Amino acid sequence: MSDDLSIFAAAGDAGDALALRIGDQRFTFAQLAALTHRRLRALEAGAHQDTAYPLVATNTLETVVTLYALLERRIPALLVHPRLTAPERAALLETAARTRDFSYSGAAVVVHTSGTTGQPRGAVLTRSALVASAQASTANLGWQADDCWLLCMPIARVGGLSIVTRCLAARRTVAVAPKFDAGLLPQWIAEHRATLLSVVPTMLTQLLDAHPAWTAPTHLRAILLGGAAASARLLERAQDRGLPIVITYGLTETCSQVAATRYDARFATSEHGAGMPLPGVQMRVVDGRIEVKGPMLMAGYWDAPALPPGGWFDTGDLGAIDARGCLHVEARRMDLIVTGGENVYPAEVERVLEACPGIAAAGVFGMPDETWGHTVAAALVAEQVPPADAALVEYIGAQLAPHKRPRQVCFIPRLPQTPAGKLDRLALPGLAQALRPLGRSRHVGA
Repeated sequence: MSDDLSIFAAAGDAGDALALRIGDQRFTFAQLAALTHRRLRALEAGAHQDTAYPLVATNTLETVVTLYALLERRIPALLVHPRLTAPERAALLETAARTRDFSYSGAAVVVHTSGTTGQPRGAVLTRSALVASAQASTANLGWQADDCWLLCMPIARVGGLSIVTRCLAARRTVAVAPKFDAGLLPQWIAEHRATLLSVVPTMLTQLLDAHPAWTAPTHLRAILLGGAAASARLLERAQDRGLPIVITYGLTETCSQVAATRYDARFATSEHGAGMPLPGVQMRVVDGRIEVKGPMLMAGYWDAPALPPGGWFDTGDLGAIDARGCLHVEARRMDLIVTGGENVYPAEVERVLEACPGIAAAGVFGMPDETWGHTVAAALVAEQVPPADAALVEYIGAQLAPHKRPRQVCFIPRLPQTPAGKLDRLALPGLAQALRPLGRSRHVGA
């Protein structure tokens, strides 16, 4: 097979094969190649190989074709999530404008994942890393002639992007849904005769709640479940429905999954943790922290030096590997809140809250939630009089994407501190009893 990530090569390999289903439209690889050719002409004036090209990555035909065109021209795509607020989007584009000398060889896409300081960091994923990731997935799932992967995750996130690149590399069909909709998902699975589906635990929970009698049709051979930890109760519900679940573990920095439960164990995954390292992946636990190494690892963050070739990457996640070689993830990155499969770093939210008139200090933490995994909560210190809820809601609504906005808050006299005078994040969950939904006033006195 020729270039795995070239739509023109795919048209040569399988021109008449169905490549994309989106709404009522159907496109073969040859038809997508023709659309990409036209898109390339439109990109000639504004895209350059030494600069990442900002792409607001909606789940649309335009995004898919533009992504194909950028891959063809070997121009890095800077994926911008459409749900970002105007200030969040402006910050990414400002960084892109400053990064004129894009020196990472083979860079294909830049996907942002917030750093622990709250500043978004662009993970530079190369063509070879994306291909290696696709090959590792194939080694576990395999491919069948009629495979169709239903994409209901955002293309702007690595979980959605990787579905596009895997299907392109394998010359298989991807069916793109405009967004996730638990009510419509069974209909989409049936209409597209989807054989593969990727969801996060929140999506699966909403699907099971919305359709109490739904079971997977026989053509749906695997449901990949990742992005956050799945509760034992959720896995029990899935097993009771006979759903073919493949649990995955991965990161933006590793082009998505690096560990997964075995495909042949998809009807009984509850005892396998997050599965075993995929072929080509090396994994170890050092001082309780998960480290990975493999060809699907990013080249580096675009605002930092490249990672050393063949080196270990500290994920920051906590876990263990049992005697069978199965990975058990005990906690995601210490400062990370995973809500509905989306990552939220408290420092970013705190910075926004502390800029709000009337707020002197903020401590942000996650609250366990059966549906979302966790929701965002904030302990706030008022300057004198705390801002009204309506003003606070309006302010953060203009600054933060929906998944980053606190759903519960409390006002306290001072934030807990460590002996070194830093915010004591481990103490923040102890304030849970003082929380109330944002929208109802309640102030905790001294």
